[in-house]
Amino acid sequence: MDTDDEFHIDLPHRELLDQILDKWSLSILNELCERPCRFNELRRAIPQVTQKSLTTTLRRLERNGVIERDVVSTRPVAIRYRITPLGKTLRPPVDVLLEWASENMPAITRAREAFDAQEEAGL
Repeated sequence: MDTDDEFHIDLPHRELLDQILDKWSLSILNELCERPCRFNELRRAIPQVTQKSLTTTLRRLERNGVIERDVVSTRPVAIRYRITPLGKTLRPPVDVLLEWASENMPAITRAREAFDAQEEAGL
């Protein structure tokens, strides 16, 4: 990302942000911040996510070093996911984004309503 006045996000940064801030990643990270979880525990905690989407998201987060998988030597063998120290560093910037969203939600709601009214009026 450039530090000049111009706002520009380089491709590697954009790809990373897309992967970390996608539809399911924040929900998964939220669960894993509380405690390590097995796959089915995550499925139960986030019932809207499909098995395929959960698998894909977990693999992406693992590839980026944000979570890790531990093989639990039970019968049958189980996999437990946990957030990494790197993943824990995501909490402060995500909290800032959530605070921004909370502070600006009334203005965003008004903007959406005005936009939708213009769309309905055919403007």
